[in-house]
Parts: sequence; C-alpha cells; structure tokens
Amino acid sequence: MRPSPAIFLLELKVMRPAGVTAIAILFCLVAAYLAVLGFLRLASPETVSLSLGAPLLHGLEISGPYVFLIAAGTASIVGFGLLRLKNLARRAAIVLALAGVVLLIPKFSADAADLSLRLLMAGFAVMIRMAIVWYLWQSSTAENFR
Repeated sequence: MRPSPAIFLLELKVMRPAGVTAIAILFCLVAAYLAVLGFLRLASPETVSLSLGAPLLHGLEISGPYVFLIAAGTASIVGFGLLRLKNLARRAAIVLALAGVVLLIPKFSADAADLSLRLLMAGFAVMIRMAIVWYLWQSSTAENFR
C-alpha cells in the first residue's frame, strides 16, 4: 500500500534547516566546553583557570564552577530544543545571543583603543551572535518551529 502524498508534504515541512542545525551544534559544543571546565574545576580546583570561561560567561566565571554548570545546562537545553525545532528554544537562543552582544559592548569598546587581534576577536564574537539573532528572527526560519 502506498502512503498518501499528504504524508510526504508533512515530512518535508518539518525538516530542520541547516542553519538551525549549525546553531544547535554550536550551543551543544558550548555546553560541553563549559561542563568539562566546571567538572574539572569541581574535581580539582587548581587544574583549570576560571578565566577560560570568560569569552562565554562575560564576568560570571568569577562566581565559580557552579556557574559553568548552570550555563552548560542552559546551553544544552537550548541546543537540544533547537534540534527538536521548539519555538521556545528559538526564542531563548535569540535572547541569549542578544545578551551576549550586550555583555560584549564594554569589551569591544575597551579593545577599540588600539587596533589589535583582541579587537578583531571581540568584533567577530559580536558578529556571530548577531548572525544567530538575525537568522533565528527571520520569518522563514520561524515557520519551521512549532
């Protein structure tokens, strides 16, 4: 017995866009990185420096390894939500990326005093976060989420 064409149309509509997959993988990689740092710091406080989380935690890393684990949990939930095309995860990813841009403004303005690799890296971090916001905000991307 052959399935009806309506089933095929439904399956095509729920396919995950490649951009969403890339953003979800990025969130999962960030979660894994922060979780490893957090667990290493809990197991042996002298093995890793808290400053390794500074590019992702923007000052919150001084609160200790539990912040690393909380951020890792949040990033993993958002990443898996994006993989499952949950609209709440899309909105959370937008908010987290915008918060990252806002928290990068002081670093970017401090690095703008001289042209250096640090300024380039801060600008690159802002651009990646804004690209995530722009992509997830588009109505063509939002239509894929439920």
